[in-house]
Amino acid sequence: MNVLHGAKGMKAERYFREAAELARHATCLRGRGGSVIVSNSTIIGRGYNSPPANLESNRTCLNEYPGTEKPRFDRTCCVHAEWRAILDAVAHHPDQLAGSRIYYVRINDRGEIEHAGQPYCTACSRLALEAGIAEFALWHERGMTAYDTAEYDRLSYAFFLTR
Repeated sequence: MNVLHGAKGMKAERYFREAAELARHATCLRGRGGSVIVSNSTIIGRGYNSPPANLESNRTCLNEYPGTEKPRFDRTCCVHAEWRAILDAVAHHPDQLAGSRIYYVRINDRGEIEHAGQPYCTACSRLALEAGIAEFALWHERGMTAYDTAEYDRLSYAFFLTR
C-alpha cells in the first residue's frame, strides 16, 4: 500500500476526479461509481456502474433476494464501474493493460467524492488481477492510496473474514 503525496498525489487526484465525472453517468440505484484505468499517464479505460448494456429492462437494483449471504454490492444487477473500465481497455488498448493502475471512486447524491472504506470487492480484485492491472487506487480519508492488485485482492478477502 502506498499513500500518494506531492506530485504523485496531484496526478492521482486528477484521475480520481475523472472517475467521479464518469460516476455522474452511473444509473445504478444503489450507488454511483466511476473508474478509469491509466497506463503511462494516459487513460485507457473508462467505466461507471449501470445495468448491463445500460438497458432499463436489465435493471433489478432494488430487488431483494432473501436468504442470500452475498454482500450488497454482489446482489445488484449493475455492471461495476471497474468491470466496464476493464472491458473498455480490453476493447481499445489491450496491449497497455499490463502494469496499469485502476482508480475507483464513489460519489454521493450531491456529486461529491465519498472517501472509500477498506478494499472489499473480490469480483473486481480478481478481474483486475486477471487483466494484468498492477495497482488498484482508492481515495481514503487518510489519503489517496495505491495498492498492489494482489494486496488489494488479499485485503478484499480478509474483509469478509472479519464480518
